Amino acid sequence: MEFFKKISSIDFMGVRWYAIGVSGLLFTLSLVMLVARGLNLGVDFTGGTVIEVGYERSIDLTAVRKTLDHGGYGEAMVQNFGTTRDVLIRIAPRPGLTNAMLSDRILGILRDDAGDNRVNMRRIEFVGPQVGEELKEAGGMALIFSTLAILVYVALRFEYRMALGAIVAMFHDPIIILGLFAGTYIEFDLTVLAALLAIIGYSLNDTVVVFDRIRENFRKLRKNTPEEIINRSVNETLSRTLMTSFATLLVVVAMYLWGGSVLHGFSLALLVGIFVGTYSSIFIAAPVALSLGLDRQALMPPKKDEEIDARP
Repeated sequence: MEFFKKISSIDFMGVRWYAIGVSGLLFTLSLVMLVARGLNLGVDFTGGTVIEVGYERSIDLTAVRKTLDHGGYGEAMVQNFGTTRDVLIRIAPRPGLTNAMLSDRILGILRDDAGDNRVNMRRIEFVGPQVGEELKEAGGMALIFSTLAILVYVALRFEYRMALGAIVAMFHDPIIILGLFAGTYIEFDLTVLAALLAIIGYSLNDTVVVFDRIRENFRKLRKNTPEEIINRSVNETLSRTLMTSFATLLVVVAMYLWGGSVLHGFSLALLVGIFVGTYSSIFIAAPVALSLGLDRQALMPPKKDEEIDARP
């Protein structure tokens, strides 16, 4: 199945500087958000109790915060989750109180103050602080080691200018996703970290397909300029790229819409990551390699030494 019956002829490299400029801006904003605001780490990493409650009618978060403050839980983090009727509350562990006792007290305080606006318990999660710290360290190590392994693979697989293009694209995608989570302050938990690792692999796979075609065409097309060859290679793989992204999006959109609150962050990260990963394979990896001076000579296989006929 193909989106295009004929190979398209879109001038991707003609707009590469605009694309790099947009990506540079998004990348910078993402770093600023990560440094200035940071991630809203979920209970998986921080430890504590997460309570999701639902009201019959819309509720003002300020009123919920005041209610918890009057009840002695002013440090609780309160945010909407989906609609204005759904509220997510995160509370750090308290000495002398079990998680069950803590959640019962919070729910009792909310119900006493809600009046005729009934409060329903939706979800409760408990994670100890020591477990959360261990998960944070393990998640960070998984991200570091997987990135290092990919760097080694790319360095061995491609010529250094193509390898650098793939590496730039690889760092481009997760940073923008992290910036999105920092900017929106959506909870970052283990499922989102898993999605981040999946997006790194997804984007790299797309980049490898494009680069393999670029390498083939550089050796096959002798009269075209590097820009023309890269444009043709991207257009030749465009149908495959779009088909793969479309098929993946069908599953991810279904998870986002009907997967429930547990899969909300995971599916959102994948949803954004598929778009960003597809974009970076076309508009970041190949343009960076071209800007670094990628040419035919760099990709031609080394010539074998000619055998000298020693016969008289």
